[in-house]
Amino acid sequence: MKQLECDVAIIGAGTAGMSAYRAALQHTPSVLLIEGAHYGTTCARVGCMPSKLLIAAAEAAHAIGAADAFGVRAQLNGIDGRAVMRRVREERDRFVGFVTASVDDWPAAHKLWGMARFIAPGRLQVGDHTQVAAKRIVIATGSHPVVPTGWREALGERLIVNDDVFDWQDLPASVAVIGTGVIGLELAQALHRLGVRVRLLGRSRKVGPLTDPALQPLAAALVAAELPLSLEARDIQLEREGADEGAGVRLRCTCPQGGPIDERYDYVLAAMGRGPNVASLDLAQAGLPLGPGGVPKADRRTGQIGDSGVFIAGDVLDERQLLHEAADEGRIAGDNAGRHPDVRVRPRRAPLSVVFSDPQIMLAGASHAELIEAGTRFETGEVSFEDQGRSRVMLKNRGALRVYGERETGRFLGAEMIGPSAEHLGHLLAWCAQRRDTVQQMLDSPFYHPVVEEGLRTALRQLQRKLRMGPVPVERCLDCGPGA
Repeated sequence: MKQLECDVAIIGAGTAGMSAYRAALQHTPSVLLIEGAHYGTTCARVGCMPSKLLIAAAEAAHAIGAADAFGVRAQLNGIDGRAVMRRVREERDRFVGFVTASVDDWPAAHKLWGMARFIAPGRLQVGDHTQVAAKRIVIATGSHPVVPTGWREALGERLIVNDDVFDWQDLPASVAVIGTGVIGLELAQALHRLGVRVRLLGRSRKVGPLTDPALQPLAAALVAAELPLSLEARDIQLEREGADEGAGVRLRCTCPQGGPIDERYDYVLAAMGRGPNVASLDLAQAGLPLGPGGVPKADRRTGQIGDSGVFIAGDVLDERQLLHEAADEGRIAGDNAGRHPDVRVRPRRAPLSVVFSDPQIMLAGASHAELIEAGTRFETGEVSFEDQGRSRVMLKNRGALRVYGERETGRFLGAEMIGPSAEHLGHLLAWCAQRRDTVQQMLDSPFYHPVVEEGLRTALRQLQRKLRMGPVPVERCLDCGPGA
């Protein structure tokens, strides 16, 4: 058994682990990066990038179908599923290559291959070949798709997760997507627009991550207007039809609206979220305080678990499973692991989440649910995009935006939205939340005409009136209508 010692051991070489490695190196050259699956990020391999490649193809097909509304006569002559998936795989591999190339350049003495588990506080067993004594440890083991017990055994290769989609050689004829969160929504809509017969099922009433009770039913209605959507699905039964390789899946369930469902699909896509990779770490041997799901409790501002020399970062935290959050957490955890015991509090960026559905969804700053839970006194301004000038010009006039401001100070707190250009508006609003801008300061900023951002101005004006922070001139473009 090989014995190694280091100042900092990092378990996991994804986004958080790689950021932690770079940060820890600023304080000590004695850093060991341990990985037992693959170098690289969830984003590049099975997340952000391949899903956006599939969505981009779906948007191209959808644009052709929508062209007639503009008086542009276009015809979709077909979708080459093999060509679609070939581009997805090739570009995915290109993105992964950029990530793995950087790891390849790191010193061999800084890398150790194998699955790690704790055998005592500060001691790790890696594979069956090495034991590591580390003064400090960063846990950055990432997450995995959640699959209900028994589904894999019942369905075999006909049960897939998002990781499997991006290795397809061709598009299937039909897929049932179970789970109406970000992953399920994005993939279901993209596959539907690429000609795959899809049903999206959820066990609750929610579609996507929106928490504002005024926006949740709107999101469900907009999705249901485009593709088959079944919410509050009960008694979901999945049965493999036959043992031969081409056998599909029979799906049966009951929904309050629409009645019983009895349909057949080539595949069932389980998209019910991702869980933290902690089962194999044997954390009971680490002497760490554990929270729900066996995830160690940590200070988000430092990454430190209790007062120990162990830190945690990335998707394994099971909080905001987003690349930029994982990168920040890795940098904070790695920096503090490297400088320990001189642990320092690091400021966190304003929250920002985007869903690349159509319409897009975004949450910036504090969400409605977070404000309610915190007992914050706030007011809400809103705008519908149905009659918003630029949105109507582009035939993107669907959805709504709601913005939140603090009563006593007039400070902008956050926003939720489903509508056009949400990915861009989300950035603007997250920046405002991070700067702690007031609603008046936001209104004093320039707004061009005609742009979607004018809808934001409409919502901010309504919010300012409710906050009673002073007179706000009500301007309106007579040519464009409300929310211009």
